[in-house]
Amino acid sequence: MVEDRTRLIRRQAMFWAGALAGVLAFFWLFSSILLPFVLGMVLAYFLDPIADWFTSKGLSRLTASLVILVLFLVLIIAIMLVVVPVIGSQIGSFAANLPQYLQGLQKLAIDARTGPLSWLFQDQEQSLSQDFSEIVRQSSSFFTSFAGQLWTSSLAVVNFLSLFVVTPVVAFYLLLDWDNMIAKIDSWVPRQHVVTVRRLAREIDRSVAGFVRGQGSLCLILGTYYAVGLTLVGLNFGLLIGFFAGVISFIPYVGSALGLIIAVGVALVQFSPEWFWVAATAGVFFSGQFIEGNILQPKLVGASVGLHPVWLMFALFAFGAMFGFVGLLIAVPAAAAVGVIVRFMLGKYLESEVYEGRTLEAQPATMVENFDLSADVNGGYTLNKGDDR
Repeated sequence: MVEDRTRLIRRQAMFWAGALAGVLAFFWLFSSILLPFVLGMVLAYFLDPIADWFTSKGLSRLTASLVILVLFLVLIIAIMLVVVPVIGSQIGSFAANLPQYLQGLQKLAIDARTGPLSWLFQDQEQSLSQDFSEIVRQSSSFFTSFAGQLWTSSLAVVNFLSLFVVTPVVAFYLLLDWDNMIAKIDSWVPRQHVVTVRRLAREIDRSVAGFVRGQGSLCLILGTYYAVGLTLVGLNFGLLIGFFAGVISFIPYVGSALGLIIAVGVALVQFSPEWFWVAATAGVFFSGQFIEGNILQPKLVGASVGLHPVWLMFALFAFGAMFGFVGLLIAVPAAAAVGVIVRFMLGKYLESEVYEGRTLEAQPATMVENFDLSADVNGGYTLNKGDDR
């Protein structure tokens, strides 16, 4: 009996390991063309509850899918027409003024090195201008190489154009057949594990939807707060820097830290030696972090989502490195799924004989001590629970 169960567990483990390897290989082979399809699936996933609401009000699934998709596209186009031109002009101006800001930072660093901090550098032969130039050169080379790899590896031109053609079509058909697809996938689940699989799927769904919905709202609020705050301070490109910091806040701590560095660097060049406005610029980010950690994060995301910031950052970087921009899209649901499965496996381990220190051979003996056999009316035997001793 034990050997049969061991063989069954081994076959199941090999099957699921092979299935996982096949999925990873599929994403790796076709990562360059998957962007519109994955994005369409993401849209269908998050728009499905709205479609269900429309159908509960009497609309057909086809009509509900068409209405939702048209409204969503109108909203996206309106945002692009209003926001993109403003952000695009600030990006162009920031890129044109970047050398000037770097020169200003270099001058401030030289003044500090030859002034109050001269005692720290008196024994060094290499000048700060050479150090700074080398840092700028290496940073520029890194970002140029990264942008080039992102552009070529993901076939950015093809994917960008296909986003406006393929993605709406994929989202529409997936949204139309979403409930049927879920039912079909559910029918493929082994019947002896269907209850467990459904429970895990509900936990994954709750974790993914809760995190993306909460973190998306948090990023929007933070981006608005940073943009308005930096603009009121009078920082050049405050709208662009604040919006960028809010969007990157999807990666915990990284977005705010990067935005703080950029904003303070611009403030040093723009406001120096008026240090009050430099401190005010930093204060916008510190107050934003306080609001995020004490108000927004507990209310919008909460602790029940189960995605630790370190695990989320690792998943984003790992999937981004393996699959490019497509990897960033699937990183959060993959991290949530892995987290739910790991917690499930840990619970099973804590309930197992391995954790308790009992062996499979010793377990029947323990059971015999607490149960006795008695004859039933059919001449067989019935296992009755005895008194625990």
